[in-house]
Order: sequence, then structure tokens, then C-alpha cells
Amino acid sequence: MSMTTISPKFQIVIPKHVREKLHLSPSQRLQVLEKGGVITLVPEVSLKSLKGALKGMSTVGVREKKKRA
Repeated sequence: MSMTTISPKFQIVIPKHVREKLHLSPSQRLQVLEKGGVITLVPEVSLKSLKGALKGMSTVGVREKKKRA
């Protein structure tokens, strides 16, 4: 587990090994969630990076919207 400190401007530094493991980059946005006294930072994922993520997924039982006249 890594430790970090809150600066006088309420900023924190994410440890290098965590940034590298999660492929974080400068100016990348993070969502800040608080629940039960625990703070969680969740990287925002772009829709472009999800392209092809469901390739090969079975479409059995999946209905498409019918075209309207």
C-alpha cells in the first residue's frame, strides 16, 4: 500500500507505480467518490478507448429497435 500527503492547496500526488500500472496521463480526469469515509478515485474512460471492447459478443437474445416508418 502506498501513502500520499495532502498539500496545503488540498492536492495529492498519485504514486508513480500506480500511475504506470493504470496508464494515467497528465490532465486525465478522475471521478472522486466518497462513501462511508472512504475516498475513491476512478479514471474517466473515453468512449474511443472502448471501441471494439464487445467484439465477438454473442447477440443471441438481444433485440434491436425496429425501424419506424
